[in-house]
Amino acid sequence: MTINLTVTQVLAGVGVLLALVMVWRAGSRKARAAADTARAGVRLLSLTGRVLTTAAGIVGVQWLVITHGQGSALVWVVLGLPALFSAYTLTRALTVAAVEGSRRRGDRR
Repeated sequence: MTINLTVTQVLAGVGVLLALVMVWRAGSRKARAAADTARAGVRLLSLTGRVLTTAAGIVGVQWLVITHGQGSALVWVVLGLPALFSAYTLTRALTVAAVEGSRRRGDRR
């Protein structure tokens, strides 16, 4: 059994295969972009929950110390320590330490 194909038929077959590969790659890129977007949303929600939980814990401890430990140095420690942590975090977040060079395609972020 022999298959006789013309040059036009072979080129058409290669063109169809190339089109299928391009459609497949475009679909995988869109799926990857959608997954990255979903992950970013979950990270933000998780971070927000942790920040609110930590803030509630700090406020609870501060409330207890202020209501039951009036006139002691513990009040200043309980109010000052979270302020120091907050100042440190904000200073690091708002300070530009280095400018990163341009990344090539395919480099990890």
